[in-house]
Amino acid sequence: MAGPKQARSAAAVPSRGGAKRDKGTRGGRPEAARPAADRGAPARRPTGQPGPRGSRPGGRGAGAPAAAPAGPPGPATRIAPLWFQLTTWALAILGLGVSVYLTVAHYTSSSILACSDKGPVNCALVTTSPQSVVFGVFPVAVLGLAFFVFLAAVTSPWAWRLRYPVVAWARLASVIIGIVFVLYLVYTELFTLNSICLWCTSVHVITFLLFALIVTSAAMGYGLRDPELAR
Repeated sequence: MAGPKQARSAAAVPSRGGAKRDKGTRGGRPEAARPAADRGAPARRPTGQPGPRGSRPGGRGAGAPAAAPAGPPGPATRIAPLWFQLTTWALAILGLGVSVYLTVAHYTSSSILACSDKGPVNCALVTTSPQSVVFGVFPVAVLGLAFFVFLAAVTSPWAWRLRYPVVAWARLASVIIGIVFVLYLVYTELFTLNSICLWCTSVHVITFLLFALIVTSAAMGYGLRDPELAR
């Protein structure tokens, strides 16, 4: 027959099942049982709770950079072929050289090199006539010089590769103004002065060629925005 001491000793020794049940408690509260399939898998964070420092969604590590958002595509322009660029530039430089010579001759001498001063071909008569000064202020030679300086700039290969449509429109507008002025000068030579200046005629031919090339470039869309390439 067990005495009081034996009963107290038996109550003091915890059973094995009780020890296991005690391990599943934290702070006096029982721990929620996890399914067998999830045992060994890391505990999931509640939605919205920040994770460890350096971790990112999608399993990326701390060193993986975030993808930058793609910006809108820039305007696509058609670039003229290299031979086209060099041809227009060479013509503009040639016209610039002739205009420099005519400007110097206008202010220094009425005798033009390699040009007759008698008969229908009379460079001196054309370059010294009242019609050679626009509004009595601006010499035609100086206006031609300014025109070709601008054209030499906007027809250079660097200008052809610019992706600004305003450059293409300025190039087109300049040759349209130039060809209108050339038609006026040709009319003046043929019907007012009845004489032709060979140096002036060379400028007129160069201007006409540049007009044809640059108008063609505008029709082809060179230097202008191309809707098909911009898609």
